[in-house]
Amino acid sequence: MSVKIRLARGGSKKRPFHKIVAADSRAPRDGKYIEKLGTYNPLLPKEHELHLSINSERVQYWLGVGAEATDRVAKLLSGLGLTKAPAVTEQPKKSAPKAKAQKRLEEEAAKKAAAEEASKEG
Repeated sequence: MSVKIRLARGGSKKRPFHKIVAADSRAPRDGKYIEKLGTYNPLLPKEHELHLSINSERVQYWLGVGAEATDRVAKLLSGLGLTKAPAVTEQPKKSAPKAKAQKRLEEEAAKKAAAEEASKEG
């Protein structure tokens, strides 16, 4: 049985609320879990005490016995210093502007720079 530390969604439509749980990797997302480890409320500001509440001792236990955190949970735990941050994957280049658009942007930037320089001199 492989155990994952992951998010189980709760809350109503467009008002997400998540439980951080240790669950069998084959169990459904919101289904049966082994233990509740904390909560995550993405709607609250990051400074708010209830934005992320976690039982760090139990998280350390589960990580120690071989449980793997999902990417999102690993990112949340790394903010608390419980794990190291997951590797950032390279973003696809497909959405980048094409050659003509890049050339046009460079020309506009050059014109702006020249206009600012002329206004400083004059």
